[in-house]
Order: sequence, then structure tokens, then C-alpha cells
Amino acid sequence: MKKVVFAIGLLFICFFNNLEAQTKIPADSIRSKMQWFADAKLGIFIHWGIYAVKGIGESWSFHNKEISHPDYMKQLNGFTAAKYDPSAWAALIKESGARYAVITTKHHDGVALWPTKQHHYNIPQNSPAKRDVLTPFFTALDKEGIKKGAYFSLIDWSYPDYPGFLKDSSRYKIANEPARWQRFLNFYQGQINELNMQYHPDLWWFDGDWEHSSDEWQAPKVRQQILQQTPTAIINGRLTGYGDYDTPEQNFPVTRPTYNWWELCMTINNSWGNQPRDTAWKTPYEIISIFADVISNGGNLLLDIGPTAEGIIPEKQVQVLKELGKWNKKHQEAVFGTLGGLPQGHFYGPTTLSKDSNTIYLFAPANAKGQLVIKGLSSKIKRVRLVGSNEQLKYKEVGKISWSPVPGLIYIPLPPTANDAYMDIIAVELEGPVKLYRGHGGLQ
Repeated sequence: MKKVVFAIGLLFICFFNNLEAQTKIPADSIRSKMQWFADAKLGIFIHWGIYAVKGIGESWSFHNKEISHPDYMKQLNGFTAAKYDPSAWAALIKESGARYAVITTKHHDGVALWPTKQHHYNIPQNSPAKRDVLTPFFTALDKEGIKKGAYFSLIDWSYPDYPGFLKDSSRYKIANEPARWQRFLNFYQGQINELNMQYHPDLWWFDGDWEHSSDEWQAPKVRQQILQQTPTAIINGRLTGYGDYDTPEQNFPVTRPTYNWWELCMTINNSWGNQPRDTAWKTPYEIISIFADVISNGGNLLLDIGPTAEGIIPEKQVQVLKELGKWNKKHQEAVFGTLGGLPQGHFYGPTTLSKDSNTIYLFAPANAKGQLVIKGLSSKIKRVRLVGSNEQLKYKEVGKISWSPVPGLIYIPLPPTANDAYMDIIAVELEGPVKLYRGHGGLQ
């Protein structure tokens, strides 16, 4: 039997070399612009639109005939943004630890947050708010040093020249009315160009691509036009093969995704927008444990909030962001700018690595008892400490045989000071980049 030891860099190649198989964009061509995204780890998603007036599902509620389209659109009359404070929103996002924020500039209902020149529904002209609510938010993000993300729905069920409308009915088939489809292409690409020219989003979060092919959307053209104006812009994977990263939604992947970059978008309750009847709030511990699992697997978390029609962020959501921010501030060295952690089997829980791979960060749930255990660590340990303090911890190696290259088990007793309300993190500093034993044990 042959000894198998892998440097961590090789492990990353094994886990993350498949982006090209999922998109048409070579990973090496975008690696430099993706670095801030890889380091960011946390973003805040904001679903804000007229659906907050009645507290119903965004766009889907009329598409699925839970409410008529005319009654849905009447919500424009109740969207006041009377208590909207974009600076306070940006400050809360920064307090959470998030490095970027993505707001719904336009959902599938076609209602834009900015004064679009494309002669379609928009908040400044068609609601009591009577003002552009997008510009001050992006300005506030800039002041806080937070990257700007623009959610944009490719589909527009309210636009008369878009084929789709209700779940069981369409306006026309593209093959039968190509000129009509071309009018829609000019419309939606015109709106993208408006946003790009005026705001220069750092990240584009497209949605709705499932209704048409990349050729029908003219996805290569859309990507080219965005990058021509803003070469560093990042585009999510919902541009039918022409995005830069993958976006699983709500459900956490059981195994580490094979993409170079990925992001889990998730709600704090079960709804994207403001729905007061939905009281299934995730606790701060649940959010933090999910976040730890995401970054352990090399991804980002895009955590959603849904403000009211007046512009108030619900208190339950504020609480989660503040608690997440406290935890992030205490443990930031183990969270931001790190690499995905150890492969499964080496530690029973989330882990991350410092960028030079010289430190392993072990995540221990609140009230964890006893000892943490690392298996298959071939690297020599320099010291072990509790993140958020200068306390050094004892450890011992068990089961190491002097004549065998197979490493023993590393046991790290948790001290009484490991008492974080949500999750403690232990830093294991090594004498060089981490090396792992991946064999079967026994005689070598």
C-alpha cells in the first residue's frame, strides 16, 4: 500500500476545477476579478417591491393566479417608502459583516425601482413614493465600502411584448412573431444598459432564464455589453451558461459543489419579500451554522431580507443581522478571505483555511463538550489557540506509531472559555501549508 499525502492546493483543484463544464466562461479568464467575491463570503439579498404592500408572493402570486394581475398591480398605489432610510440599511448591512448587497432592481412583475426610460412600470413615476429609491441605496453602499449588486429579472410578465404571462397562458410564440420578441429584447437590454451606465453594479444577479434559451435571450451579447462598460462586473450563473458562478437556492448542497465559485441564496424565514404571515424565522444560531457550512465548502451566503412597503426592515431580520455581525466581528480571521476547509472525514464539523494554508480553523457548535479531533493531519502543529482571544490550547496526538508515516489523531480539549453563544472557532497553526494523509491506514 502506498502512502497518500495531498497538499491542500491539489485538493482545491480536485474540488473546484469544473466551472468550464457548467458554463462557457473559462475559469482562468475571470479568476482575478472573482477574488473579491471569493474573499467576501457574505452578501445581503434585498427583495423590495410592491408585493410588500399586501405581503404576498413577489410576482408569482399573480402568475399562479393567487391574485389577479390588476389587483396585484394596484399595490403600486400603496408603495410609499415613507420610512425608507438607505443609509441605515447600508449601515446595518455593514454591521452584519457582509461585503456586498444585492437588491431587486426589477422582479418578474416588471416594476423597476429606478426611473427607467423604457416606458414601463416604475416606482418613481407610478407610486406614492414619487422618487428614485435605487440611487440613494447604491450611494449609501458606496459610502460604506460595500460592493453593489443588481438583481434583474430577464422575464417580465407585465410587459405586453413578453411571451409569458400567467402560468397556464402565453401571449404568443416567438417563432410566430419574431418582431414582437425583438421589441422585448430591445426593451430588456435597454433597461440593463440603463442600470449599467448609471450605477456600474459590481455584480449582476440575473433571474428567470429558464423560460428561454441563451440564443433567445442573446446571452453572449448581454454579457459582452455589461463587460464592455464595466469590465470587472461579476455575473451570476442565471444567464444561461454565460455567468461566472453558480447559485443554488434555499437548499444547501450535501456535497461540496464542483464550481470554482458558488453562492447559496437563502431567506431568513420562508419568504423572499415581506410576508408578515410567514413567522418561520430562522434563529441566529441556525443562520450562523449554515453560514459556517457554506464557507467550509468554499462558497458564499447571500442572506435575504424583505423590507415593508414603507421601507422598514422587520425586527426579526434586524436581530439576525446584528447577531451575525457580532459573531463575524469576533471570528473574522476565520471567515473572511479564507479558503474552503478540509475534505469530509478529517473533522466532524465546518472548517476553513487561511489563504496561505498555514492555519486550519475548526468550528465548534455552542456548548460543545469534550474534545475536538482532527484525523489524517500530516503537517506539524506550531500552536493551537482560541479565535477571538490570545488563549493558547493544549493538544495531543493519539495513535501515532513511530515507524509509520500514518499520522495519529489530534485531540484538542475545549477550554471553559470556549463559550460563544453560537459557535467557537479553534485555530490550528501549522509549520507550513497543510498536508493531509488520505490513505487507508495500517502498514505502509
